[in-house]
Amino acid sequence: MLKAKIKSQVETIEKLFAKVEERRAPQSSAEWESLAFRLHNLYCAFEDLFKIVADAFENQIEEKTRYHAELLKRMAMEIEGVRPALLSSETVRLLDNLRSFRHFFRWAYTSDLDTRKLRLVLEDALSLKDRYRHDVSVFMRRLFESSTTKQKEGK
Repeated sequence: MLKAKIKSQVETIEKLFAKVEERRAPQSSAEWESLAFRLHNLYCAFEDLFKIVADAFENQIEEKTRYHAELLKRMAMEIEGVRPALLSSETVRLLDNLRSFRHFFRWAYTSDLDTRKLRLVLEDALSLKDRYRHDVSVFMRRLFESSTTKQKEGK
């Protein structure tokens, strides 16, 4: 079931990456806003992936004021005997920039988008694509190799 949930969420992330890439060269303020909305949604989809992993292996995050940052941070942690790390530290760094942007976008009702900053967020988001694919692939391989080994050992 976990494998199917992760696969489904990765498909959602891939669809959002395609939409971000379609909007990667905005010309008007409406196109910039559309790009910002897609980047916001992209991080939300990543966070849903993190929740799938956290719900399968971990207890709840106690510190609710830092929930989003803590959830991301946990994805870089290997929990010995429980699960491998989902993400590399470089992927977490790039995702943290996207998380920060998502927070700004969600709460900055009266602020205008700064296209210079949005270009940096876009650059980070696009460089995430291959990194996250690799990280998820390694996670799945390690996770299911260890569960197969445990089954063979009778654990």
